[in-house]
Amino acid sequence: MNSFDDAFTALIGNEGGYSFNPADPGGETMFGVTARVARAWGYQGDMKELPIDTAKAIAKKFYWDPYQCDQLDPRIGFQVFDAAYNGGRPAQWLQQAAGVAADGVIGAITMAAVRACDPMKIIMRFDAYRLQYLGSLPTWPTFGHGWANRIANNLIRGAS
Repeated sequence: MNSFDDAFTALIGNEGGYSFNPADPGGETMFGVTARVARAWGYQGDMKELPIDTAKAIAKKFYWDPYQCDQLDPRIGFQVFDAAYNGGRPAQWLQQAAGVAADGVIGAITMAAVRACDPMKIIMRFDAYRLQYLGSLPTWPTFGHGWANRIANNLIRGAS
């Protein structure tokens, strides 16, 4: 995985297409984009018809660029991107994984610390913090199996 395009393709493999599960606090989604985010972006159509190119543009603007994923080892960048897209605290998890203060701001200190670590250790720690967070959510009994499988797939992808 060497680019946003590669990461987005892998991400969509995790997300799939249309979903509207009443138990999901995100509500109606297409390609993992919630109706709330799509409307904020300016999309007014039926969520089932959300173009993949719109989902991709949203993903880059809100979940790739703010986390500087293109400045990270691609395996780490994908983990951060997937977590940002799926929800949670990816900046803090990355900082915890790198052993720096978890202030939620990915700056020069965080980037230097991440680059100084073995990428596999960052990935394993990052996903451990992510799982701890997800396991604490009240929706874990409903969605935990899928989240655990998603992270397992991400670990496999990160190890390749």
